Amino acid sequence: VQLQASGGGLVQAGGSLRLSCVASGIRLSSGSVGWYRQTPAKQRELVAVFVTGGGSNIKYGDFVKGRFTISRTFSNNVMYLQMNDLEPEDTGVYYCNVHSRRTDYWGQGTLVTVSS
Repeated sequence: VQLQASGGGLVQAGGSLRLSCVASGIRLSSGSVGWYRQTPAKQRELVAVFVTGGGSNIKYGDFVKGRFTISRTFSNNVMYLQMNDLEPEDTGVYYCNVHSRRTDYWGQGTLVTVSS
């Protein structure tokens, strides 16, 4: 199983980024799939997750407040995180995750830096 995250970078506050996660060896309909982040201030925390396999039930972290949108395409097996109105507090490493059959799979992370 491989999860390849990309799309991070340096952006000014108020800007946008779109993260991508390409999955191989596992389907993005296999279990809960989503994005997590690790920031300087906190341990790894939930950003957004599809709660169940192929469903549309989504949970967002409280800090998201409508700024981020998670999506996925089953045909290409890719997951996205559209992030708008970014804040310096969003700076961190963003990881994609698949939780399937009691196993967590993690991508390598992509760094997001938001300057004030």
